[in-house]
Amino acid sequence: MGKFKIPAVPGTTSKTIRFPNRIIEEVEAAIQGTNCNFSQFVIEATRVALENLKEEDSQ
Repeated sequence: MGKFKIPAVPGTTSKTIRFPNRIIEEVEAAIQGTNCNFSQFVIEATRVALENLKEEDSQ
């Protein structure tokens, strides 16, 4: 059994960005009924996009 470690919460910074209304509606529809909020969705989408860019740069 692995040893329990208290997780470190990553630092965060508040940013204000504007989204087209259509994108907001699509994201809200996609997360409806899930345990995910708008910020979590955008953070994960951005993380995946950055990973994809890194993969493209390495090819």
